[in-house]
Amino acid sequence: MSTPTKKRGTAAAKRSRLYWGVPAVLGALVLVVLLAKWLMGLPAVASFVADYPGHSKLPDNAPVGFPAWLAWQHFLNAFFLLLIIRTGWQVRTTTRPGGYWTRNNKGLIRTRNSPTKISLDLWFHLTLDVLWILNGIVFAVLLFATGQWMRIVPTSWDVFPNALSAALQYASLNWPTENGWVNYNALQLLSYFVTVFIAAPLAFITGLRMSGAWPKKATGLNKAFPIEWARAVHFPVMVYFVAFIAVHVFLVLATGALRNLNHMYGVRDDDGWFGFWVFVASVAVMVAAWFLARPIFLRPIASLMGKVSSR
Repeated sequence: MSTPTKKRGTAAAKRSRLYWGVPAVLGALVLVVLLAKWLMGLPAVASFVADYPGHSKLPDNAPVGFPAWLAWQHFLNAFFLLLIIRTGWQVRTTTRPGGYWTRNNKGLIRTRNSPTKISLDLWFHLTLDVLWILNGIVFAVLLFATGQWMRIVPTSWDVFPNALSAALQYASLNWPTENGWVNYNALQLLSYFVTVFIAAPLAFITGLRMSGAWPKKATGLNKAFPIEWARAVHFPVMVYFVAFIAVHVFLVLATGALRNLNHMYGVRDDDGWFGFWVFVASVAVMVAAWFLARPIFLRPIASLMGKVSSR
């Protein structure tokens, strides 16, 4: 079979999967809703939801509201993560990069061996990773220094039955009452905990394992943590982040958009429009960065840190 014929066959197979996949997913969602509604109608389940309404009690000294630093951290995290996902996908799928970069071995970072030439996409991806990690370190320090950690770290075992209760309420479309300014529901709390303390470190350590910064001659370390394991985990973690962002944005907009946006972008607990306009401005910045992240704009920046070539 010729190459064009193979490509047409592959494209047709993808369209077929999409044609049947979308109705299958929609049908599955309808079944989940119907099953959740049936369960919520059972006396035992109704009693369970009454005992565990979906919110786990916070410690008495837990902070209320969101400080300004958290709003900035939230924006920077979203900004870096969006571009990291974009560049990660480019690294995975691009067969002909728009340029290459070789580190300058005469700067602060010097190695005995010659630096490895990498694609411009990979350089940008790694640069964003470093900025994201630095932002994450600042976030973690401030999180524990200000007590905000109590809002996203489970402090009681009842968070698990409450999370199950919240999941049932979401699935039955009878969503739990929200007051994120004071306390997240248990399912939100667990999802934020997993994102911050499990998914983010996994993304970092697996990305580091696959990068040129990992010591290639550390035989014992490489045997304990094979690069194949890192590759097997790194991509699913990216898929998790994409799914988390999609659900997170949907729920922010669907459960009182103005108040939710004021919480995180306006640092206030009201239904005004200030947070909305700050959110719009932040989205505009991210969209601009998305379109400016092209070789023609990246080459001058990358050349400050190394040699840029076309091949």
